[in-house]
Amino acid sequence: YQRRVHGVKDVCLNEVVVDRGTSPHLTNLDCFVDNNYCTTVQGDGCIVSTTTGSTAYNLAAGGSICHPQAPCLSFTPICPHSLSFRPMVFQHSVEFKIVLSHCARGSAWVSFDGRNRTEMQKGDVVTINLSRFPVPIVCETDITQDWLSSVARCLRWNSRDMQKSLQSDDEAISE
Repeated sequence: YQRRVHGVKDVCLNEVVVDRGTSPHLTNLDCFVDNNYCTTVQGDGCIVSTTTGSTAYNLAAGGSICHPQAPCLSFTPICPHSLSFRPMVFQHSVEFKIVLSHCARGSAWVSFDGRNRTEMQKGDVVTINLSRFPVPIVCETDITQDWLSSVARCLRWNSRDMQKSLQSDDEAISE
């Protein structure tokens, strides 16, 4: 990602987060995709993540886990004030613009991989797009096997005790 807030450009690997900071009020963020109005986030904020960042804050906020070779960006609301506001996945070539709405009750904060937190005032814009220069991935075996193993090991994905049968195996055979 690259961003400019107050003319400053930044690069990150995982995600860009725009949130309400310490304000007790919901924030209002006007969101555009390729200069098309997408939605206004009324809630705690939103996350735009790469596939690498999809298993971090994005996942904790209810976003999808994305395969590292999937050419996409995830857009995930943070505690939205709507039951119907769900995460979305967009093609990698889109450009996001997130604007702190003029009707917001206070400022918002933008961070890049959890760093360089910058306060946004009403009307400030964060522009987010994927870099033209992909980060190479080092694999032990192949990318899909390594990724699935990592998700299972680190996140304990779908790890649970198996459901027991209602009958013992002997009872099931005799019937």
